[in-house]
Amino acid sequence: MSPDPVNILEEGPRQTPVVDNPDVLVVGGGSAGLAAAVAAARCGADTVLLERYGYLGGLATGGMVILLLSLDDGNGTQVIAGLCQELVDRLEQRNAAVFPKAGEWGSDDPALIDHYRKWGLIWGGVPDRVRYSVAYEPGEFKFIGDQMVAEAGVRLRLHSWATDLVLDGNRISHVICQSKSGRQAIQPKVVIDATGDGDLLPWAGLPFEAAKVHPYRWYRMANVEAPDEAIEASAGKFFPTLGGRFFNTPGANRTLMPWGMSDHIDRRIDPTSVEDLTYAEVESRRLMMQQIDKLRGEVPGFANAYLADAADQLGITETRRLIGDYVLGADDDQRSFDDAIAVTGHWTRYGARYQIPYRALHHGAVDNLLVSGRCISVDRRVHNATKEIPACMATGQAAGTAAALAAKGSGDVGAVDMNGLRSALIMAGAILAP
Repeated sequence: MSPDPVNILEEGPRQTPVVDNPDVLVVGGGSAGLAAAVAAARCGADTVLLERYGYLGGLATGGMVILLLSLDDGNGTQVIAGLCQELVDRLEQRNAAVFPKAGEWGSDDPALIDHYRKWGLIWGGVPDRVRYSVAYEPGEFKFIGDQMVAEAGVRLRLHSWATDLVLDGNRISHVICQSKSGRQAIQPKVVIDATGDGDLLPWAGLPFEAAKVHPYRWYRMANVEAPDEAIEASAGKFFPTLGGRFFNTPGANRTLMPWGMSDHIDRRIDPTSVEDLTYAEVESRRLMMQQIDKLRGEVPGFANAYLADAADQLGITETRRLIGDYVLGADDDQRSFDDAIAVTGHWTRYGARYQIPYRALHHGAVDNLLVSGRCISVDRRVHNATKEIPACMATGQAAGTAAALAAKGSGDVGAVDMNGLRSALIMAGAILAP
């Protein structure tokens, strides 16, 4: 919560230049926004993608959440494909990904489980099984994201924030953005909120749920001697008191520390508060260096290791979630929906399968707005599955496809023909039925 203002500035009327009028505007270039923009453009929509950082991928790149958890249901069946599978294929072509072969998915072979656990690819309760999860190099993801939007014809606007919107009745007429170029407006036919934080929801007057979270900062260490042995040592001696463990990561003699600070920052923060975010940024760096100093001094293999890179972005995976036309809940596991536009498993549960209905991507009060990624309409229990990168890409692909179809008509996302949408998604490689 921000402090009370010290005063109020009355701003007079001003004119804002309208710099673009695309069919589809995607706000946020994380994994969901990347998928949404590429899908919309491939469906023929004139598409603009707005991203506040200088690269695409969001937490999947700048947040160094460099594990795709998971593309399967935990029982050996793939449930997410489409653009997420295309990303994996492109990463593999560049030798930038590690993942189990299809014949290994669902295996309970202890040797395979031990191998892939060291890459951070297996989570969940005993008995463990091999998952179709992927460890990858974030710099390669950034490059591939650039390629995908360019090839699709998406018009990309980096270093640009959405700061407000204008409603005309039940429609968003303009989205206001701010950048080094100043205050500008974009006039889209359809808008997709892929901000992760659901930034457009309060501006549009839509209902949402919000949460306070323990933030974390992922980081990687380089020059680790005998990484496999060092990883075991860090888990067995160092982290029982501090929580977490290191994993292998693409690149020689490097290890990845996920969820680096989540157990140590002393309070939950409001991710929409600049004061809380500032505190968490500074405190997480202090704690990271404290951990690294302890590693060097106490854990075999880390004596000459150094910090290779740390996440630019705090690991915040929950802020606002839309309360949409349907709220997907834990009881919907294994349930089928006529308007299903994606499926996801659960990265810590074996056998969970959630069909995601189109109604979870919008609210009828605003005709031309869809959401994708972690701000879709789900309860907190299901959010633990839908916030993951593969699920975000699946809902992003669905939102982008739906937005393109809506833009061919009135722009009303509630009027999209469901058979046409589902057919288009299936043609693009998406999986809609478990």
